[in-house]
Amino acid sequence: MGLKNILVHLDDSKSSKKRCEAALALAAAHGAHLTGLVAVTAPSMPGYIRANLPREAVEAQENYLQEVLENAGDAFEKVAKNWSVPYELRKVRASEAELGDAIALHGRHADLIVMGQEDEEDGATLSREVMEEVLLSAGRPLLVVPYIGASKTIGKRVIIAWDGGREAARALNDALPLLSDAEAVMVLIANPKSAPSEREAGSDIALHLARHNVPVEVHKIHVSEVSIGDALLDQVADLGADLVVMGGYGHSRFRELVLGGVTRQMLQQMTVPVLMSH
Repeated sequence: MGLKNILVHLDDSKSSKKRCEAALALAAAHGAHLTGLVAVTAPSMPGYIRANLPREAVEAQENYLQEVLENAGDAFEKVAKNWSVPYELRKVRASEAELGDAIALHGRHADLIVMGQEDEEDGATLSREVMEEVLLSAGRPLLVVPYIGASKTIGKRVIIAWDGGREAARALNDALPLLSDAEAVMVLIANPKSAPSEREAGSDIALHLARHNVPVEVHKIHVSEVSIGDALLDQVADLGADLVVMGGYGHSRFRELVLGGVTRQMLQQMTVPVLMSH
């Protein structure tokens, strides 16, 4: 089953338009409907503090939030009208603590959620913590687009970061609709180890992809002097990938420890879109 319903998060950041264009390109390629979700944070404060604020301050805050909603929505519709893609626009306001849940709620009714990489030099982008919350709670795959934008195609040359774990398997399965038109899919295994369930590292997952008519090849790399994250980023450049598919989280039950080091590095230093699942 292909992608038929995509949701993209929008805001007033400089990278929002690039994220929107990437989502529109995906929707056009897959004949999907695109929902643009403008989600903004309404500052939360105790009622007694808000009651003592000057009316002008409260009105200014309200006007600012409304302006953000309208500007981001107008920007989305201006770009979307240039594509032959069915679309709709939604707007939500939530407290900072509830913003991730609000986005996840809308995302549960889509096949794929598109969000943007945090840009530390642009305070209008969502924090990585909000993105993590969406990934943990939405129950849908998350495609993170770099703030520098994406290439005109997403999914022509794909790297699958494969460690044989649950998260990697889930991400790969969620990515299958994106792999249907791929020219090359490279299963990347760092420091491969033999496992009882596989004759050779990567052979069974390659066979699984081949049965889905995916043009697959296995790449094994040995990493010692650099981090696995650095090695993965190097492979993205060397293999000319336009998409990375990887499991988003490790096995820890603790929220503060759940995001793995490789995932954090990719979210911070990504050069191409990354699809993650939990």
